[in-house]
Amino acid sequence: MEFQDGIDASADYEDRLIVPSTDVSEHLVVVGNGMAGCRAVEELLARDAGRYRVTIFGAEPHVNYNRIMLSPVLAGEKTFDEIVINSREWYDENDIDLITADPVTAIDRAAKTVTSKSGRKVHYDRLLIATGSDPFIIPVPGKDLPGVISFRDMKDVDTMLAAAEAGKADGASEAAASAVVIGGGLLGLEAAHGLTLRGMKVTVIHLMPTLMERQLDEAAGYLLKTALEGRGQTILTGADTAEIYGQDKVEGVRLKDGREIPARLVVMAVGIRPSVALAREAGLEVGRGIKVDDHMVTSDPAVLAVGECVEHDGNVYGLVAPLWDMCRSLADGLTDRHTGYKGSVTSTKLKVAGLDVFSAGDFSGGEGCEDIVLRDAARGVYKRVVVKEDKVVGAVLYGDTADGGWYFDLLKKGEDVSEIRDLLIFGQAFAAGGAGLDPKAAVAALPADAEICGCNGVSKGQVVASIEGGACNLDAVRATCKASASCGSCTGLVETLLALTLGEEVQNGPKTLCKCTSFTHDDVRREIVAQGMKSIPEVMQQLHWSTPDGCSSCRPALNYYLLCALPGEYVDDQASRFVNERMHANIQKDGTYSVVPRMWGGLTNPKELRAIADVVEKFNAPMVKVTGGQRLDIFGIRKEDLPAVWADLNAAGMVSGHAYGKSLRTVKTCVGSEWCRFGTQDSTGLGVQIERMTWGSWMPHKFKIAVSGCPRNCAEATIKDFGVVCVDSGYELHVGGNGGIHVRATDLLCKVATEQEAMEVCAAFIQLYREEARYLERTAPWIERVGLDYVKGKLLESHGAPADAIATYAARFHFSQSFSQEDPWAERASGERADLHQHLEPIAIAAE
Repeated sequence: MEFQDGIDASADYEDRLIVPSTDVSEHLVVVGNGMAGCRAVEELLARDAGRYRVTIFGAEPHVNYNRIMLSPVLAGEKTFDEIVINSREWYDENDIDLITADPVTAIDRAAKTVTSKSGRKVHYDRLLIATGSDPFIIPVPGKDLPGVISFRDMKDVDTMLAAAEAGKADGASEAAASAVVIGGGLLGLEAAHGLTLRGMKVTVIHLMPTLMERQLDEAAGYLLKTALEGRGQTILTGADTAEIYGQDKVEGVRLKDGREIPARLVVMAVGIRPSVALAREAGLEVGRGIKVDDHMVTSDPAVLAVGECVEHDGNVYGLVAPLWDMCRSLADGLTDRHTGYKGSVTSTKLKVAGLDVFSAGDFSGGEGCEDIVLRDAARGVYKRVVVKEDKVVGAVLYGDTADGGWYFDLLKKGEDVSEIRDLLIFGQAFAAGGAGLDPKAAVAALPADAEICGCNGVSKGQVVASIEGGACNLDAVRATCKASASCGSCTGLVETLLALTLGEEVQNGPKTLCKCTSFTHDDVRREIVAQGMKSIPEVMQQLHWSTPDGCSSCRPALNYYLLCALPGEYVDDQASRFVNERMHANIQKDGTYSVVPRMWGGLTNPKELRAIADVVEKFNAPMVKVTGGQRLDIFGIRKEDLPAVWADLNAAGMVSGHAYGKSLRTVKTCVGSEWCRFGTQDSTGLGVQIERMTWGSWMPHKFKIAVSGCPRNCAEATIKDFGVVCVDSGYELHVGGNGGIHVRATDLLCKVATEQEAMEVCAAFIQLYREEARYLERTAPWIERVGLDYVKGKLLESHGAPADAIATYAARFHFSQSFSQEDPWAERASGERADLHQHLEPIAIAAE
């Protein structure tokens, strides 16, 4: 019998014993749908997929997700879908019965059954307990007040996000926008970082004198504290909480020295404890955790345990790397292999609020220990290696953690470092052969069992095996062995292994649109047209998408490809757009938005300037800035004020500048022949005409245009996607420029004699780019990929194009524009405006 999530938990399951089907000999029931439980099942399936029938109970209403990545979700850097480890399809494909939102509450070892909260009773042959850990809540008055939470699951993240939004509401007090985080360990600092990015005023309270004292020494802890304070957080070390005060909800925290910190949210992040209540009530042997042997078997031979809830040889572990070792040993035992778990030597490589830290072994110092220290205050780098009897016994790295894996490998193997001691602190490249050593050689020298990805427990040997098995690019490696699929700190190592293993063959394989499909961007565009597909679900169905709803990479791309292929017929799916495009504004790091009203060709007038000034005063915008495209950018606008801001700007005749969109941004101009003594043509007038022609069109990526009145090029036309340089004889038309991180000067496409010709070539070029470039591909890399001669061969008769090519492409562009040039906020203000949040919630695709 298979159960689905969403079942009525009030149904009466009492005395209804659910016995698994008899198509396999043994039934494995897993209590816990977290990282350890599911990883154990993955390891088991890899060894003998048909050995057990598996049922998994989860307390949360979700599939298995990466708890390590809750911090990026809180910070707005990832969505929940992006941190899912095992999708619903994975459970289905492996015939796993997943029961969510229904935790197991009792184990009857004599009858070999488990009973869930809803009353469901299931028989097992083997039982795996993977209940993880529980957050420790310090026993102070007020700990049970509404507004006091931990930081362990998505529910906690949702609560913090709701508190941050409430703090931005009209009339909210300073206290309502304030949060206190109790605990200066990793989780506490990550919570503080995320809440700060969400616009809250955050105070961190830490009992010990040093942040992250279990991972960092005093010097590294000081550097971390200073960096976090520089980002706006208040850090109180050596601070002891006396009580959390408030009446019906949290109002603040009072310290034992009498200080009071007002807050409406208190996050407890002071530590975790193994979750052993279920095992203890079942009569299993419990110490600090559930006691297990080398194959993760408890005091009952039919019951196993794995993860943070277990105690092995007197040790409990709160890091993921030991969990992966445990899961491998457990799967070996369940499939009659004889390798066992012998404990773990742990290291910690973390990115705390975007800052790199690493620690391993014993760095507390002691008799016979010697410290080798490197400090570089200007670069924010601190390294300390602890050596005892010519062996590395501990290491702490801050700011530069590239050599963490090497130090850890030396520590684990107990290698003699006497011959390289003088160069040890400078890292592997220096110690192994001097400053001139190829950096790749350091990675090549790592042994096969060296850990590459700590988040997913992947060794160098596993990454290489994945590459040799056909994974020819980073995405393929992530999909096959999961290295670099979580926090991304090991991405550089994986890319180096790709280069070492494949050489020039790296990335030669076709790059798929995303992990949901084996089709490339070009394949998808071709099939949409060939099969006449008209919706995102139809594309996913016809092209056999591996996920039912797609992901944050493919949905925006599919939405654009359908818009481009079916102008006037396909209805834009707002839920499949990035947050900036859904909001029609640019989200800032504090959670507010900036808006850019369009100024045609960079021109403005008193009415527009008054409207902008009025909006800035009315909505207390803290900054107005002239952009690189000669427009005014208004910063600090709250989400709920965006409709009113645009209503006022629309009333003055101003429309959105689409500064957020995959569309035309601005047309930059100089004053041209009307005012400048060097001007050869009316560049300002032409710029206005081009902008009025091209605004509002959705494109593969942002698109910038400039018109310079003479070859002196004051408008910087030769680093734009389309640039016009006016000369005495007419207009030079340039394409494919980029002024960003990798500057690329334009290529000369052609010369024309009249303004009308310049505008038609512009329209034709844009349409060719719209129809053939891949989503999120700027004109510069597109032209470098296909070649300038290809573009000329499509558009110019002199290079083999049909005589009417420019007219044909331009006509298609003008047709699509007839459906595109509607200002999004003006349209909402016309009476058809839906609730703002209806536009924004469905599929939370983060800002790029």
